[in-house]
Amino acid sequence: MIKNSIPSIFLIFLSLVVHSQEIDILIKNGHVLDPKNNIDGIMDVAIADGKIAAVGKDLAEENVKTTIDATGLYVCPGLIDIHTHVFVGPKAGKFADGVNSVSPDDFSFKAGVTTVVDAGTSGWRNFPKFKEQVIDQSKTRVLAFLNIAADGISGTETTLSKIEAAKHDLDEMDVQKTDKTIREYPDIIVGVKIGHFDGESWAPFDRAVDAAAKTDRPLFVECHLPEYSLEDQLNHMRPGDIITHSFENIDERMPVVDENGKLRPFVLKAKDRGILFDVGHGGAGFWFDQAVPAFEQGLWPNSFGTDLHRFSMNAGMKNMLNVMSKFLTMGMPLKEVVLRGSWKPAQAIKRADLGNLDVGAVADIALLNLETGKFGFVDAGGKRITGNQKLEAALTVREGKVVWDLNGLAAQDFVRN
Repeated sequence: MIKNSIPSIFLIFLSLVVHSQEIDILIKNGHVLDPKNNIDGIMDVAIADGKIAAVGKDLAEENVKTTIDATGLYVCPGLIDIHTHVFVGPKAGKFADGVNSVSPDDFSFKAGVTTVVDAGTSGWRNFPKFKEQVIDQSKTRVLAFLNIAADGISGTETTLSKIEAAKHDLDEMDVQKTDKTIREYPDIIVGVKIGHFDGESWAPFDRAVDAAAKTDRPLFVECHLPEYSLEDQLNHMRPGDIITHSFENIDERMPVVDENGKLRPFVLKAKDRGILFDVGHGGAGFWFDQAVPAFEQGLWPNSFGTDLHRFSMNAGMKNMLNVMSKFLTMGMPLKEVVLRGSWKPAQAIKRADLGNLDVGAVADIALLNLETGKFGFVDAGGKRITGNQKLEAALTVREGKVVWDLNGLAAQDFVRN
């Protein structure tokens, strides 16, 4: 059903406008799920000049270059993955400018993802190289959390607690230079990241908060500080700040669920205070023994960040749709899953232009197939749950162009001469 449905007189006017406009792509008969606009029903979506031209029932098929029949598919805003590592480069064993990061276009579109946010792989010193080398070369929209550390994730270790290896020099965690870099690239840098570091000082964390506050952006927290409790970290965060690896169970950080299976009360208090919880699946960041009881006790993630990198994509994580399917299997309704894959992460990074199907918005769209069968989903500890539903990307549109088409929905039939 479509709640708060568009008035019929407006639909007539919309049909007249679309009728007179040349449409590049018309997606017909799909089940449109646009949580921002509370649309949930069978409708058509028209695309012209890279923008959403109309969303409505029975849109005219005249002046249309390409018609796509989306019968049986869900038509959603392009998905947003807010935790990735895509500063790929030639350096062996590195995340920043290295082979431990991955090229975004190789993995985004086939999962319905049109926007990725790099999670602090670069800092103020090497962000320009990241922009030139990856961001400017990618069809995927690449945004970034800027690491408070000057060189971002510069270490060579692959174990979770040592990704940034040695202690960072506090002199390199420069608030003013971080602030300056963000202001030079305000449309790309959406927040500040504080990552792994050793030592007992809160100075790195506090400097990251300061830099985020100066630029009115969220702080993205990926800290593993054995010396400090999870409660201390959450208390240092402001409403709108984001903590990732929300459902991990490792020695370096207190888990959200205690040894008795109870969600720690201060975690829900932080959520109620406005702290946002990202999945951050990765290779070691998601455990069913945390996620299932936490979900059942009210801690639903705000976003499905994958922590995409060289190692996680071939482990339990796989891709963003696999992460979303895990929560679908755990009992989250599909509409809520799509909300947390699109509009909520857009809000979290203060990009209201993304994650929705507003008329006039950029035409980033995912056509998703909800497959039925018997499927297994694996966590970081090698544990499996089974379900009967799994999401798959049938087709992805980025800025009005088809960039992934699994079954040739936008292609013409081959006719043998």
